[in-house]
Amino acid sequence: MDMVERLAAIEAIRQVKSRYFRGVDSGDGALVRSILAEDCVLDYMGCCTDPVTGIDHMPAMNIVMRGRESWPIREPVGVQVVSVHQGHDPDITIEDTQHASAIWSFTDRFFIPPGGAFERLTGWGRYHETYSNTGTGWLLQTTRIERLRVEVA
Repeated sequence: MDMVERLAAIEAIRQVKSRYFRGVDSGDGALVRSILAEDCVLDYMGCCTDPVTGIDHMPAMNIVMRGRESWPIREPVGVQVVSVHQGHDPDITIEDTQHASAIWSFTDRFFIPPGGAFERLTGWGRYHETYSNTGTGWLLQTTRIERLRVEVA
């Protein structure tokens, strides 16, 4: 893989992550599914646990999703949580023409409807991810969240 091909792969992976964030925040499950590998593993265990206090602020989000079809096409009826994700500073490694890995710094906010234990959760952390190239493009293969800090208000 020459430098131009490597840079094109890095840019394609940036686009995959951008679509992930946009799909998650807009509730567009079809968009999220479009960037997932068929046999993906999305590990969200402890994703809202503050590593400083050990408090898990959203235990219902502790799930491991297996396979593209595990991502819901639309939000369940009655879900009113609004999320806003901002990813940045990707450290992307192209391992070969078929495999890549990345660590993304991110901030996310969840705005909770009235009546919840809190109104807003703000978190900071890193996504640890792998990607596979199917020949038609790069897809998200695995993801795991490393939390650095969580605050609720």
